Amino acid sequence: MKILDTRICEFDKEFAKILERGKMDMGEVSSIVQGILEEIKNEGFGALQRHIARFDKWEAKSLQDLQISQTQCAKAYNDLPKDLKNALHLAYDRIYAFHQKQKQQTWIDCEPNGTMLGSKLTPMERAGLYIPGGKAAYPSSVLMNAIPAIVAGVKEIVLCSPAPYNELNPLLLAALHLCNITESYKVGGASAIGLMAYGIDGVKKADVITGPGNIFVACAKKLVFGEVNIDMVAGPSEIAIIADKSANPQYVAYDLLSQAEHDEMASSILISDDMGLIEKVQAQIDEILPTMPRYKIAKKSIENRSVLIHTRDINESIEIANALAAEHLEILTKAPFEVLPFIKHAGAIFLGEYSSEPIGDYLAGPNHTLPTGGSARFFSPLSVEHFMKRSSIISFSRNALKQMGESCAMLAECESLHAHAQAVLKRLDSIKE
Repeated sequence: MKILDTRICEFDKEFAKILERGKMDMGEVSSIVQGILEEIKNEGFGALQRHIARFDKWEAKSLQDLQISQTQCAKAYNDLPKDLKNALHLAYDRIYAFHQKQKQQTWIDCEPNGTMLGSKLTPMERAGLYIPGGKAAYPSSVLMNAIPAIVAGVKEIVLCSPAPYNELNPLLLAALHLCNITESYKVGGASAIGLMAYGIDGVKKADVITGPGNIFVACAKKLVFGEVNIDMVAGPSEIAIIADKSANPQYVAYDLLSQAEHDEMASSILISDDMGLIEKVQAQIDEILPTMPRYKIAKKSIENRSVLIHTRDINESIEIANALAAEHLEILTKAPFEVLPFIKHAGAIFLGEYSSEPIGDYLAGPNHTLPTGGSARFFSPLSVEHFMKRSSIISFSRNALKQMGESCAMLAECESLHAHAQAVLKRLDSIKE
């Protein structure tokens, strides 16, 4: 891994490249993704058929071939070993309990003059969930995306996930059964986003699309935004770790590698004011990396997308972390809760040496669908709110209009909107009569 030191004059230039990671990745694939989406929109199943043959290496003869059967999902669930089934249920229950606390209710506030104002919260009618696949299968993402939609009260859920060589992970199928997902398709990448965004050949379009994915999926979601709503533009996975000399080098190394094994484009960044720790972590990574089953993927990530940053002190470490606005941020310091108040930008924050990032991936409870590429500055984790929409409620009484109508008309006339003003003034005339 490359080591950067904030003390050297080249640091700002090198760090600026890291800060631009999301923008550069998106620019490289945008034209390709746009073409895929146009093909889906204009050609429907024919385009899907070509894309699946090209990317997933199998032939789908009809849309029915793409559907994942509920019987297949039920069998996969029933065939799970007891311990694995219990682990899946533990994750489901914890994720459900956490997201249930997020659900808000419709509210109306009544003023003394009879005015009633409020917000009406309504679930989305149809949600599209994207579950990554290909390099790995992610049953955990089924739970993380389906459960907040279920808690929100979404009526229809459609799910897409790639099936290389027409094969699906049994645990993913079991998770579909546990979440009672009855409509799902073996389609991945930008093609899946197009299918859910536009709706083709009898598949209804979604109102919102959520879920993590590679840079092609992130770009596709960005391009269809407006046609449908999306949760966020989430690209390759990333982790930043603030650590001091008290941190366990082996723990740090494994946590960095836990992101590197996701994808060649994943980023793992250590920020520490202790060069001794940095050197020990580097040695641990050199030792562990060759033993990893996903060695080739992790190696590329570590070599091309990861960095060790040596800072002057903990304050500079925090400053660097806030600038990164990383998807996952671990704080492995002697007093992590003292650092927490100063963290402004991160998708999820993990405090202390026993709060390894994978705990958040699977069963802590909070969602693991998180903003990446610095977008944690303005995006939030996937939540129940993403599957709901608000409508404002406005009810003015006779007395309220009498009190405020002339002020409203005055403001309308200032904007040269005569009919706006008259719509209010005519009512005031009736009240006076």
